[in-house]
Amino acid sequence: MSETCRDDPRLDRLRLWLEHGLGWRDAGLAPASADASFRRYFRVTHGGETCIAMDAPPDREDVEPYLRVAAMLRDTGVNAPRVVARNADEGFLLLTDLGSITYLAELADRSRADVLYADAVRALVRIQDGGRSHAAGLPPYDEKLLRFEMSLFTDWLLGRHLGLELTAAESAALCRILDRLVANALEQPRVFVHRDYHSRNLMVCPDANPGILDFQDAVHGPLTYDLVSLLRDCYVSWPQSKVLEWARSFLEQARVADVVHGVDEATFLRWFDLMGVQRHLKASGIFARLWHRDGKPGYLPDVPRTLGYVVEACARHDELHPLGELVGERVLPAVRASLGTASA
Repeated sequence: MSETCRDDPRLDRLRLWLEHGLGWRDAGLAPASADASFRRYFRVTHGGETCIAMDAPPDREDVEPYLRVAAMLRDTGVNAPRVVARNADEGFLLLTDLGSITYLAELADRSRADVLYADAVRALVRIQDGGRSHAAGLPPYDEKLLRFEMSLFTDWLLGRHLGLELTAAESAALCRILDRLVANALEQPRVFVHRDYHSRNLMVCPDANPGILDFQDAVHGPLTYDLVSLLRDCYVSWPQSKVLEWARSFLEQARVADVVHGVDEATFLRWFDLMGVQRHLKASGIFARLWHRDGKPGYLPDVPRTLGYVVEACARHDELHPLGELVGERVLPAVRASLGTASA
């Protein structure tokens, strides 16, 4: 088995399982990717074919949600990895290989965007349509979780990362706006929510595009959440005209599938905007937490783009203006100033 790195007990355990548990003594093993959690992925070559080994340390990660949601997604007919073998006690899974080309990499060629997003929107509608029978079995995306997620913005980005204290007036305005964001999420139709449906988790697959990864945190929640993740992506941005074109395509298809009915376009787009503000507050806090708690600074350069969406959406809705002013005038300048010392 090929070398990957030294002094890695988890990797040694993975090798032992492949060699002795599965009898794959001639398998090659090389890093495939890592994510924002404690999971790692390795590409395994055996018998002229490849698969992906997931390393999820049991004291840090639980593979059971992954196994459960993977089965749900496969049942909807979308292209999610199939489990080839498992060693759940040690936190190892062997999965079918969906390739190595992410949407994010492919979208370096901007001319590919319409084709790729059309596929991703169709797959999202299929998840919401075909996943109805499974959705209620997922954890609820309820008020408690929505509020916790937005607290990451205040606790980790404003507090820990920037040391920024809000005035009494800013705090009061923020509380009112957070209440509106929660109400907006809870009034939407509830569907199967992937929760990280974006360009780093979608793979370019010629036969069944897209391949869908990193779905273990799926919940039962708001209609527009995954659409925001896809179209107002923290890692790549598009003109508002294209975002609206793709969002309207989703709405049309969701109506045909009866995922949503009786909702006019203006209401839907308001849901979409406000859901995006909630998600991007959360994401900016997570990116700060990844640096300060987990020692992963690589996501900090994505915070300005992420908060830029907040400023843009708030400008379209009068009730959100105080948040847009706070982020645009105080938070974004402080974030940009911090980036020069983030990895010092």
